[in-house]
Amino acid sequence: MASQQQMKHALQQCIDAQKDELHSLSRDIWSNPELSGNETQAHDRLVRFFSRDKTWTVDSHYKLPTAFRAVWDLVGGREGALNVGFLCEYDALPGIGHACGHNLIAEVGAAAALGLKAALENQSELLQPVKITVLGTPAEEAIGGKIDLIKAGAFADMDLVFMAHPAQQDAPFLPGVALDEVIVKYYGKASHASAYPWEGVNALDAAVLAYSNLSALRQQLKPEWRLHGIIKHGGEKPNIIPAYTELEYYLRTPLVKDLFDLKAKAEACFRAAAVATGCQVEIIYPYDSYYNILPIATLANLYTNNGEALGIQFPEQPNNFSGSTDFGNVSYVVPGIHPFFYICTDALNHTEEYAVAAGAEKAQLYTLRTAKALAMTAVDVVCSPDLLRKVREDFSQAKLKQGKHLGGTDTSLTAP
Repeated sequence: MASQQQMKHALQQCIDAQKDELHSLSRDIWSNPELSGNETQAHDRLVRFFSRDKTWTVDSHYKLPTAFRAVWDLVGGREGALNVGFLCEYDALPGIGHACGHNLIAEVGAAAALGLKAALENQSELLQPVKITVLGTPAEEAIGGKIDLIKAGAFADMDLVFMAHPAQQDAPFLPGVALDEVIVKYYGKASHASAYPWEGVNALDAAVLAYSNLSALRQQLKPEWRLHGIIKHGGEKPNIIPAYTELEYYLRTPLVKDLFDLKAKAEACFRAAAVATGCQVEIIYPYDSYYNILPIATLANLYTNNGEALGIQFPEQPNNFSGSTDFGNVSYVVPGIHPFFYICTDALNHTEEYAVAAGAEKAQLYTLRTAKALAMTAVDVVCSPDLLRKVREDFSQAKLKQGKHLGGTDTSLTAP
């Protein structure tokens, strides 16, 4: 078997040789931004990209309409193969396109998978058979496509999972925060606001009271907790007592176990407003909770070492990071890593400036360098049973520390 350094050199050469095709893939996705769950062109483009090489077995529309799976199996289905997964995201944001750089996430996942394949395909003496799975995971920005894929069993046979997300700096690990979206609907009774307001039940008063209740609640929250929202519907006309109003809020905490406490406090505020005004209230959680990302120190350290060997500089990690991702849910199911990478801009994610940067050619150096670091990290683990064992120990300890409160009752974390 070739040395790990030779394998890492091979994967770097492979990624460099296909840099034009990879850039074209990313650029095509960037040029046709599609919202969560509607990524038909991005899905089809990625399916074509992997289908061109017949050594990949490609399943389009895999468990979700715009998800896909591409599998390369070194040993042709041999039992006990170590399944290494790479994730691609490709949904965009309303109005501002790929302002979170998901086109680059798709490129990193594809490039890293091709690189690992190049490192492994001529190795007949691996200590354990390996297969590579690329999973296209739609709808991260809105509905949590990875959570739906967990429920459908898409991660059931994976042993490791890798992806990377563009940001303002390189970081081997940021935990993200747990997130819930909540919709609150108040039902009152319409009446003429001037002639006989006493006949009405004002749903707008309930919405305003709820908004004020939550604003007052903030002073009692832990510093890292966040709640923020809008009044989506406040009535029809000033001379009609509003019979219906609607709010939308996001609730965030560093750990998912804290999210349950914040939800209870927020719901008390919503219900109190209904009692005070005589309205009926409906509280809806339209999507599954996003979880914080579990730390796998062994993978983070390996990624750091490989990244530094490629010239990546890792500044001091921020004290807090309030972004959320459905990869957090995956991290409770499969040990993995979700580093962040710089793309040659100081613009912030979810801005028009970042959308421009995500499509720029100067982002390519940083994107492909990140893909190489991910693939090199995978090489380290698949070539070392001791490292694989340590990764699994890290995973077990992280779940024990942060996930024991789940008790197996959360369906978003259990595959059928």
